[in-house]
Amino acid sequence: MLLLSRRLNEKVVLPDLGISVQVVALKGHVVRLGIEAPPGVSVLRQERVGKTPAPVTAAYAGSTGGPG
Repeated sequence: MLLLSRRLNEKVVLPDLGISVQVVALKGHVVRLGIEAPPGVSVLRQERVGKTPAPVTAAYAGSTGGPG
C-alpha cells in the first residue's frame, strides 16, 4: 500500500489507468474526494462492493453530490 499526504485541491494521478483522485473538501474528520475515471471503470465505496452498484450517469459528473 502506498500512503500519500495531499492538501486541499491536490491530486493523485494514475496516468496509465486514466484515473485521478482530488481532495475537494475537508470538514472535521471527513475528507471529500473527487474521482475522475474513464466511463468503463467502476468506482465504489468499500461498503458497496459486492452489492448491485447504482448506475453512474452524466448527471453526477462534476457534481459535489452523487452516489459515491
